[in-house]
Amino acid sequence: MNKSIILFVLFSFLISCKTNQAITPETKPLAKNIILFIGDGMGIGQITGGTFANNNYSSLERFPVTGLHKPYASDSLITDSAAGATSFACGIKTYYNAIGVGPDSLPRQTILEEAEMKGLKTGLVATSTIVHATPASFIAHNISRRNYEEIAEDFLKTDVEFLVGGGMKFFNRREKDERNLVEELESKGYVVKNYLEDFVNYKDELMQYDKFIYFSADNSPLTVEQGRDYLADASISGVKFLDSKADKGFFIMVEGSQIDWGGHANNTNWIISEFKDFSETIGKLLDWAEADGETLVVVTADHETGGFTIQPGSTMDSLVTAFTTTNHSGDFIPVFAFGPGSEYFSGIYENYEIYYKMRKAMGWK
Repeated sequence: MNKSIILFVLFSFLISCKTNQAITPETKPLAKNIILFIGDGMGIGQITGGTFANNNYSSLERFPVTGLHKPYASDSLITDSAAGATSFACGIKTYYNAIGVGPDSLPRQTILEEAEMKGLKTGLVATSTIVHATPASFIAHNISRRNYEEIAEDFLKTDVEFLVGGGMKFFNRREKDERNLVEELESKGYVVKNYLEDFVNYKDELMQYDKFIYFSADNSPLTVEQGRDYLADASISGVKFLDSKADKGFFIMVEGSQIDWGGHANNTNWIISEFKDFSETIGKLLDWAEADGETLVVVTADHETGGFTIQPGSTMDSLVTAFTTTNHSGDFIPVFAFGPGSEYFSGIYENYEIYYKMRKAMGWK
């Protein structure tokens, strides 16, 4: 009798241990895909102004997890997009202007490059040139963000499947040499389209391609106020394109680049129109991620631009705004997360921790 009781207790204990093990954080479902949104120059002020100007709503309100990151660079309390994006891409603090390199100027593997090595599909979408600081930091390695033609050459060294952004001239009308990188990309299997046709004209034929590039401008793309409208279409099309080919998952970075440019110009309308476009894009991809169930969505910024604030005398219909600088500020930056692994993004932490949190969510050692 006593022996039977002891065996029953031991059996119950083992079952309990097995049940408890099944719900530990280490065995939670991991994210298969990552969508990383970067609102360049987007601080609390830009989010506040953009929300008030959009009937007091933005898609960021749908995210269950929020945090703050510390954006400073290794050599400056006030960072820039190159150092900031390199922190997200490589998991390090680095110097102002650095693209995919550490403080010692040596190349560091990016999370996009690691994703490619692990068999994931990858993509980049931006409303700047694709050789601009933020997108470049995920795919290139250079001591200076200003070396646009050298950065363009690094696109030949990767197999990123989906690229949308401006800057075609850095590929096919170069000053440093006579190389035509568009032709070289085509020889690598890319289908390359450009701004002579709207992106929407290509999205229905995407699935027949293996690798796709759309140059949205010869140099910098238009602003939203000037009629640019491809961010949402390109982003959701890119996600569906990558997902259709991604047995092992995908990684895509989407940048709302020109929130920053509005800050540098101290132009409230520019900031708000770009934020609305960015928020709409986030909402559409969040809808997709909710239905998918295996996708981590992270939204943040590399830094704040302009010291943008909402001033006394403002109403929802008429904002009174002010700026403290035409450069970047050192404010902590909000982080929003949804999906498997989103719980890792709460709290206050260094900007480079976003890299490690994304890897943890994917189950990468």
